[in-house]
Amino acid sequence: MTINQQDSSPMQSSIDTIHSDDTTEDSIDITHLRTPIKVDLSPVYNFLGDRTTQAWVDAAMENLPMIIQDHANCEKKAAGTAMNLMFRYEFSYDLQRKLAQLVREEMLHYEQVLGIMNERGQDWAYLGAGRYAKGMLKHKRTYEPAAMVDVLIIGAFIEARSCERFAALAEVINDDRLAKYYRYLLKSESRHFEDYLALAQSLSDENIDERVAFFKNVEADLISSPDTELRFHSGTPA
Repeated sequence: MTINQQDSSPMQSSIDTIHSDDTTEDSIDITHLRTPIKVDLSPVYNFLGDRTTQAWVDAAMENLPMIIQDHANCEKKAAGTAMNLMFRYEFSYDLQRKLAQLVREEMLHYEQVLGIMNERGQDWAYLGAGRYAKGMLKHKRTYEPAAMVDVLIIGAFIEARSCERFAALAEVINDDRLAKYYRYLLKSESRHFEDYLALAQSLSDENIDERVAFFKNVEADLISSPDTELRFHSGTPA
């Protein structure tokens, strides 16, 4: 499927709206971030098929350094995914602009989390990937543009789950500075899943609702079922 500016025009009003009212400052140092405003997370909760269990929250609190580092990994992977998409769809100005904005924002978050780790005296350690992304990607279709549509839908669920877990951690974490940072992230993360869905729909001639519903069930099962590895996006601790 060939994408031109007309094909991606439905995204333009969304892009302009997102960035015209985004007043969050760009700062690597989280001490310079404004106190976050309250964000309506009901669209995120409605999009996801299941909520994070208390067992995961408890385990995360007991292993906070690992959760922080895995969060850094997630931000870096999100930037890499958006960069790869930029190379794949470099012939569309609107898509290029949106993806460039995502890369910049995800890398800023990555730098901020690295700063948090340094501030806490936390060394970087090897941390393998969990089952979460692989568990969804194995259902990706193998032909284009359907494969890319599925990748973007999966990206939407990853972003929405990240947002939901930031909110869950901010409520219970015994670190005011880190809790404030997680609340700060809610504003950008709560809109990312919608950005990915809009991008997925722009690449498809058919309505994507059926595929979204399919991955909603897959993602919910990965989150609610027992998981032997604790990660930022892992399931219920086994």
